[in-house]
Amino acid sequence: MKLPKFISNNTVLKITSLNAVVITIRLVISGFMQWLLATTVGAAGIASIGQVRNVMAMLSSISTLGTFNGVVKYVSEFKDDQPELSKVFSTVTIFVAIGSLCSALVLFFGASFLSHYVFSSQDYVFVFQFLAVIIPFIAIGRVVNGVVSGLSDYKRYAKIELISYLLATVALVIGLYTSELKGALIAIALAPVIQLVVLAFVFGKILKSYVPFRSLSIGFIYKNKLLAFTLMSFVSTFLLNYIELDIRTLITDELDRDQAGYWTAVTFISKNYMVFATGLFTLYVLPKFARIHNKLDFKTEVLNIYKTILPIFGLGMILVYLLREYIIRFIYPEFTGMEPLFKWQLLGDFIRLGALVLSHQFLAKRMVKSFVITEVISLGLFFVLSKVFIQYYGTEGIVMAHFVRYIIYFIIVVFVIRGYYQTKSSK
Repeated sequence: MKLPKFISNNTVLKITSLNAVVITIRLVISGFMQWLLATTVGAAGIASIGQVRNVMAMLSSISTLGTFNGVVKYVSEFKDDQPELSKVFSTVTIFVAIGSLCSALVLFFGASFLSHYVFSSQDYVFVFQFLAVIIPFIAIGRVVNGVVSGLSDYKRYAKIELISYLLATVALVIGLYTSELKGALIAIALAPVIQLVVLAFVFGKILKSYVPFRSLSIGFIYKNKLLAFTLMSFVSTFLLNYIELDIRTLITDELDRDQAGYWTAVTFISKNYMVFATGLFTLYVLPKFARIHNKLDFKTEVLNIYKTILPIFGLGMILVYLLREYIIRFIYPEFTGMEPLFKWQLLGDFIRLGALVLSHQFLAKRMVKSFVITEVISLGLFFVLSKVFIQYYGTEGIVMAHFVRYIIYFIIVVFVIRGYYQTKSSK
């Protein structure tokens, strides 16, 4: 199908429109799956699924020692420089081997402790032992995804995302109907393996032309550069998901597990529509910012992104808010406690989107100190404000904390980037 000229001439719109097809299908399927999960395992089960998803996100970072954004950056910069790519992937291979082995050992031998810590129960030891076996596949899939993103191959990215999601959904349905919650948790853990298989079929031939497998050797040339991304990934992915785990436990302890399920359900909805932005960030924003070296071009690009995607997201979020009662009625029956959470979550996500566009400059330019400081402030604010607000506003206080956190984070990021270019121009 040929895209309209005004879309084909705008790369941001091209990526967004192609992603829109995938995400629309994904949202429909996700809506059905959320209904199925809500009616099968209830709010408490949804909370447990949220815990596993947070663990999976943490593992995707740890197993590669956080090299994903580094792979995106250097593939984007050196896609026509085979010798340099060989050096990059020689170092990435070592990082993946170390990250996967250490993760597997901790997961297998610490399964009992982790089950108690994450679920307050010994019934889920098998989940962590299963993850210990498949952790290398999670790591390899993450790196290959970084190559796809670094090449800005948005057409194949969309195809991979769609096929992977459909197959993972089938696995989830099978798991749910054969073993209910435990089967669903195993299916969720299996999703990265399914994606890796799809990646191999869709992207395998192209991958061979960019990743010089035969010339890979043990090398640490990019060690220090990739360690910077390790630190940034630890802060942005590991700590974020750890804090979400902790906040879900906080809601359970202060209120009850059903309330934790309501908050988890709202964050599921949020993460589904934020997938639009995730694809845009990895396929376009990060590679583009990596190639921009002056303030004027950066400002022009940011304004172009803002005027293209913010109105689309804004309208979408307004629609979600207006339809919130229907979403609850048809997707989350009996989850009436969710209704007050929509407003603050949506407002926070809109501001978050604007802030994340800017903060990708930290990744593109390896501004490690700026990235770490702003992320730690953001996560610290979320954690502290959640603990304070929950005392006065219950579960609604958590999403209020989310909103306030991103207002402050956005302001800080603006000042840090302004300072970066002022310092650069004075040299």
